[in-house]
Amino acid sequence: MTDKRQAPPGCSFLVQPISERLPFIAEDLTQEQRQLAATAEAFMQREVLPDVQRLEAKEPGLMVAKLRAAAEVGLLMIDIPEAYGGLDLDKVSSMRCAETLGTYASFSVSHGAHTGIGMLPLVFFGTHEQKERYLPRMATGELLGAYALTEPGSGSDALGARTTAIRTTDSEGQPCFRLNGTKMWITNAGFADLFTVFAKVDGEHFTAFLVEAAYPGVSTGAEEHKMGLRGSSTRLLILEDVLVPAHNVLGEIGRGHKIAFNILNFGRYKLGVGVLGAAKRALELAISYAKVRHQFGQPIAAFGAIREKLARMTSACFALEAMCYRVAGDMDLSIGALDSQADSYPAAVMAAIEDYAVEDSIMKVYGSEVLDFVVDEAVQVHGGLGYSEEYEVERLYRDSRINRIFEGTNEINRLLIPGMLVKRILHGQLDLSHRMARIASLAEARSAPAWCPNALDQEVALTEALKDASVFVAQEVLQAKGPAFKEAQALSLVLADLLIATYSADSTLGRVLRLQGRGAATRVHCAIAQAVVAEATYQVRTLGESLLASLSQGDTLRAKRQTLAALLPAPETPLDLVREEIAAFVLERERWPFV
Repeated sequence: MTDKRQAPPGCSFLVQPISERLPFIAEDLTQEQRQLAATAEAFMQREVLPDVQRLEAKEPGLMVAKLRAAAEVGLLMIDIPEAYGGLDLDKVSSMRCAETLGTYASFSVSHGAHTGIGMLPLVFFGTHEQKERYLPRMATGELLGAYALTEPGSGSDALGARTTAIRTTDSEGQPCFRLNGTKMWITNAGFADLFTVFAKVDGEHFTAFLVEAAYPGVSTGAEEHKMGLRGSSTRLLILEDVLVPAHNVLGEIGRGHKIAFNILNFGRYKLGVGVLGAAKRALELAISYAKVRHQFGQPIAAFGAIREKLARMTSACFALEAMCYRVAGDMDLSIGALDSQADSYPAAVMAAIEDYAVEDSIMKVYGSEVLDFVVDEAVQVHGGLGYSEEYEVERLYRDSRINRIFEGTNEINRLLIPGMLVKRILHGQLDLSHRMARIASLAEARSAPAWCPNALDQEVALTEALKDASVFVAQEVLQAKGPAFKEAQALSLVLADLLIATYSADSTLGRVLRLQGRGAATRVHCAIAQAVVAEATYQVRTLGESLLASLSQGDTLRAKRQTLAALLPAPETPLDLVREEIAAFVLERERWPFV
């Protein structure tokens, strides 16, 4: 296996054989990155987790105090440029920190609303004067940020916002904008000092503004009573004749959509890794409980049904971890090739990150649904006690649900995944010709190598077959629907799931192959790769047949299904044996054992 360490273009997982480039993996973390994670974990153990009940009760001023305490150990300045008082660390470091903070969702969300979507619009689109005015104080927690996009009448349709910004002048004759409108579901609204607010200039030009909470006319509604995330502040933001200086326009008038949509890419990949921290915590709780809860004279960890649950939870977390650090590593490689001294550097960084928008959406969907699966199974392992507030899994279960709605609903992201993929193909950014040539050459059914407990030959062959099958089915959908493809939402949702399954298998196998290349892959690593690839293969075969049946019928359908079967043979993996190996391994440990 070779390992070429230049940044791959977005979506290249579909066309690049896994043998040509192995991804960055969590095991590649440097000592400095591990120390940052240790700092974040120590902070959570010392400052946050002991006060969860007080935070859940929204004790006045407590979340603000925790965020400012986080600033004291550097956890608010990771993504801020050094010139403005920050650390300007790489994306892997930022992601590792976000994962660690994810063990308590309300703090993680409050932290992310400040350091991510609340601050990054200013980092990437602000003028020097704007950055100089606000970023140093945001790094220290003197100012706390929030992001105000959603409105009562516009959620997924962000450009349907009704908040207005009318050009005017203030009492001294200085140019400004008069903002009127209401924003909804604004995290940190109860204590934020600076809001990134989106409004339409002259009723049509979607634009971002930096709005200070102290401006006359800015107010908030009452705290929302939410199913989960009870420790975070969520309120309406009300703007009544708020005069915002013209120099607080963020970016260009009429280009607010570029800010809104690009910053959501950050939010999506940060959400993917944040939920990973919560999923690992839920798995650890399930393992601990399964070992101490006895039924029929033995711990429930001895029962096959429980062991299978724990194995599937472990495989899902491992796959998500592989996907998260692969994306972060790719971003860092891409950003590292840029000239950091150039005036265009912030825009170039944003473009480098935007290149992985498909992977960000995949990570958001897969991550939020992995967490839902893991916390649900963790509650099930706990039985009736998992339904009690006395047990942590109850809160983890409630906190999980919002992640399928945050940062664009999973349905919206599923529609974006094939849509963005098609856009890349049409713009010449993704060349499928080599993959299509492979597909055409496979006139007869191929078979994967036989399963072997200590080798991954079958998984390498199946992963390449997954890519062939994904491209084949995607091409069939595009040829059948043509320009009407975007309106075929039911098909797009299924196609997205097919691509997500392929990416999870490719990322997981790539991680294990990289470990194998350095002699660090254990039997359980191989077992996880075998389980994830087999599950993805079954899923893609089923989804592919479903899509083909929506496009044709009769002899044509039978021929296309035969082609799909030829491209993607069934795995020979004995999933019961593989999962038993995984369960036996994790039950011997108390913490996440892989990094």
